[in-house]
Amino acid sequence: MINFDFLNHNKEKLRTDYLLAKPYPYLAIDNFCDADKLSRMYEGIPELKNKSRDYIFAHNKFEKANYKELGPLFEELQKDLCSDAMNDFLSYIANENVFVDPVNHGGGLHQGQKNSFLDMHLDFNYHPLHKNWYRNMNLLLYLNKNWKPEYRGHLKLVDLRSGEEKELEVPFNRMIIQQTRAYTLHGYGMTNFPEHKYRTSIATYAYTVHQHHVEKPRTTDWIVKDAAPAKKFIAAIYGPAVKIKNSLFGSNTAKNQ
Repeated sequence: MINFDFLNHNKEKLRTDYLLAKPYPYLAIDNFCDADKLSRMYEGIPELKNKSRDYIFAHNKFEKANYKELGPLFEELQKDLCSDAMNDFLSYIANENVFVDPVNHGGGLHQGQKNSFLDMHLDFNYHPLHKNWYRNMNLLLYLNKNWKPEYRGHLKLVDLRSGEEKELEVPFNRMIIQQTRAYTLHGYGMTNFPEHKYRTSIATYAYTVHQHHVEKPRTTDWIVKDAAPAKKFIAAIYGPAVKIKNSLFGSNTAKNQ
C-alpha cells in the first residue's frame, strides 16, 4: 500500500529535507499510500467509541489500538509500516538505525470528534516493555478527506530549546514523520470539522536501540500554559503519578490498551 518506489527514488532529497527541517527534523510526504487503496480503507473506518487514555489533555479524542482488525487493507498498511523496506527508509533519512515497533504500543487509529484538541506534549522516551528502545520518530498518517485549513487541527510543532514554531496541514494521504526528543513539543488546537467529519490519523512509532540510557526515562509530559489552575496542577504531577500507578498496576500503554 505504501508508495515505496517514490520513497526510494526520492530518498536523497527526503533525507536532506528531514534533517534540515525547522523547528526540528520532520518530513511531510503527500500521496504516501496508493490513493485507491487508502480511499477504500478510509470508507471502512467506523465512529470510534474508546476514549483516549489521555482524556484530560485530549478532548473528544478516540482511538483503536488494533486497527488492523478493521479489515485486510488496514492489515496491509500495518504490515507495510513494519516492513524492512520502511525500516530501511527511516534509517536512511535519520542517518541512524531506526525500526518500527511491530506491535505499535500506544499507537493506532485516532479520531478527533467534534471540537477535539490535543494539548502540547513531549512523548515518553523509552518503551515500557523494551527498556533500551528509545523512541526516535512518530509516523502520523492523516486520513482527512477533503480537508480544508478552516477545519483546523493542524499539527503544531514547537522546539522547547528555541521556542520556534511550525504548523503543518493534515490533508488526506499525508504522512508526517516527526522526530521525538526531549524538546520536540507537539499537539493540535481545537478543531472545527463539519458534522460527521472527524480529524483522523494512524499513529505509528519508531525506535532506536540504546546500549545505555542517554536520558532519564519519562512518561508523557504535558505543557498547558493557557489552562485552568486545576489542569495545570494535574499536568505538573502527571509524570510522577503515572510512574506510581505503573509500578502498582502496570502500564496500559505496555498492554496496548
